[in-house]
Amino acid sequence: MPKVTVDGIEVEVPAGATVLQACEEAGKEIPRFCYHERLSIAGNCRMCLVEMEKAPKPIASCAFPAADGMVIKTDTPLVKKARNGVMEFLLANHPLDCPICDQGGECDLQDQAMAYGAGSSRFLENKRAVEDKHMGPLIKTIMTRCIHCTRCIRFASEVAGVDDLGAVYRGENMQITTYLEKALASELSANVIDLCPVGALTSKPYAFEARPWELKKTPSVDVMDAVGSAIRVDSRGSEVLRVLPRVNEAVNEEWISDKTRYACDGLLRQRLDTPYVRKNGKLMPVEWPEALQTVADRLRRTPAEKIGAIAGDTVDVEAMYALKSLLEGLGVASLDCRQDGTKLTAGPRAGYIFNSAIAGIEEADFILLVGSNPRVEAPIVNARIRKRWLTGKLKVASIGAPADLTYDAENLGDSPTLLGDLVSGKHDLAEALSKAERPMVIVGQGALTRADGAAILAQARALAEKVSLVRDGWNGFNVLHTAASRVGGLDLGFVPGAGGKDVAGILAGAEAGEIETVYLLAADEIDTDRLKNAFVIYQGHHGDRGAHVADVILPGAAYTEKDGIYVNTEGRVQLGRMAVFPPGDAREDWKILRALSEGLGRTLPYDSLAQLRQKLVADYPIFAQVDHAEGGEWGSFGTEGTVDAAAFAYPIQNFYMTDPISRASVTMAKCTEAFVLTSAADQQEKTGTHG
Repeated sequence: MPKVTVDGIEVEVPAGATVLQACEEAGKEIPRFCYHERLSIAGNCRMCLVEMEKAPKPIASCAFPAADGMVIKTDTPLVKKARNGVMEFLLANHPLDCPICDQGGECDLQDQAMAYGAGSSRFLENKRAVEDKHMGPLIKTIMTRCIHCTRCIRFASEVAGVDDLGAVYRGENMQITTYLEKALASELSANVIDLCPVGALTSKPYAFEARPWELKKTPSVDVMDAVGSAIRVDSRGSEVLRVLPRVNEAVNEEWISDKTRYACDGLLRQRLDTPYVRKNGKLMPVEWPEALQTVADRLRRTPAEKIGAIAGDTVDVEAMYALKSLLEGLGVASLDCRQDGTKLTAGPRAGYIFNSAIAGIEEADFILLVGSNPRVEAPIVNARIRKRWLTGKLKVASIGAPADLTYDAENLGDSPTLLGDLVSGKHDLAEALSKAERPMVIVGQGALTRADGAAILAQARALAEKVSLVRDGWNGFNVLHTAASRVGGLDLGFVPGAGGKDVAGILAGAEAGEIETVYLLAADEIDTDRLKNAFVIYQGHHGDRGAHVADVILPGAAYTEKDGIYVNTEGRVQLGRMAVFPPGDAREDWKILRALSEGLGRTLPYDSLAQLRQKLVADYPIFAQVDHAEGGEWGSFGTEGTVDAAAFAYPIQNFYMTDPISRASVTMAKCTEAFVLTSAADQQEKTGTHG
């Protein structure tokens, strides 16, 4: 490992490290615009110039490899003069937009001009002007501000896997553009806003909303998918204004999906902020005591075997635990957290989590996708797969409909019978999986939500055992979830008890009159038309599908309005935190259930969230360690049976609208129009299949 002396401090750095990294190892701050730790090196801006002993001129530290015996100086008069000169060049054409720029207060150029600028300029020529570019409904462009760092281009090409961004012309006339002036079509596109060191690319929905110093910043986790990305919720008063990524190397690195970032405007629309009870066929606003008494009376009158409960996709663990405790105390066995009907059970934990962990993708050398399109179901996971694929050390194959995954994947076909061929050894891919050092199989909900999902799960387990996916220090069997609450619900055992019905059974029972009362805990991704013969209690935060058929509505809190535990697809226990208070008379979900338990005469044994969590951890120790992904014991899961030859279908058709919050979002509606509907229209144009 080379040893480098930086300002008299000797540091040892890994082979291949740059001079800039050596300087940072020595505790020296090196300014930069184009360099980014997660992108390839460009060496465009020259802001990172340092002096190297025996070098004829300052060197660009970001692009210069560190060598043994180097002597680097970062604070000499020559370095100061060089940086002043570079800053003078960068500002030669940069407009004085700071008072009206959304990047104000968060601008790298602003900060570094303050620290390294000369204070005056010798350029008297007119500044250039560049026409703004169209990049879709999320990214606002003011390209006159662009300093050609090319971070956005490298991100789009390397991380997002979309080669839509590039540079045209040369020198002072160079422009960053999407070539054909089309929207940047990627589920990760808005990360370029965070990367842009100036105000050239800013957030279109957030434009002119607030300055950063006005905002309250709350660390939390995302619930728009099952990845559990680390986020920061920025709010002012009672309103969430934006969501930004936080660094979490084990989960999302520092990226988030566009839905995670922009669905937050749906928190303001179609909200339930007061209890309702249906009277004479119409929902009427009432006070909490009346609503809770109505629910308590109904549950008291209904036999336990005729009560069913379904938990939604964004529900926190505490709420599911409180509802399970309450209903099981009444003798209710028909509970289910699997809205989509996935055939996963609360059996061995290794049978329903992403065992390799998301970061483990970077060790894999062979991945088989089964009924999964990670680009839509979990864009952050897809970006990890692409990151590994770019190293040239990963091969990907898939069973399912062909999909644009941003990396090369050998499509074996879309028939589930291919899984059986792999198990029986009829397909030569099984040998490739066996020979791989770190093989992975990722089973998606497109395979597990089918009627034969349990049989497919059993075949996936048989394949895992045949090719030795579970080895010393490695478990390559992975389930990719799409719902933030699913793993937590399975950990709790929020599934049918002895003689209980699952979601399909509850819906069928409601139609037939066998289920008389249904408790929907923010459950909206079901066919609510089948509940019209039952008495429906809906506890949730949006006036979505569940609320439309409800007889009683109990207004709950969204994920930004409560403290809650969530468990991501890899089994990592995470904490979501309250950023704003629930609107109106809405309350946190566990508090509603605690109040309801009093009315039923079966008071739950906790009066605070701390007491609830204490009881939760006592009953389920898996929730004790926050930010820890506990592995699971390998065992028997799935059910042997016949597999239908019908092709796999992916569970998500519209990435931008998958839950009540995103369906209420104006920004997500614009994205749906720009990307989903336009893409469908283009496909019809190509195939000539007009409806």
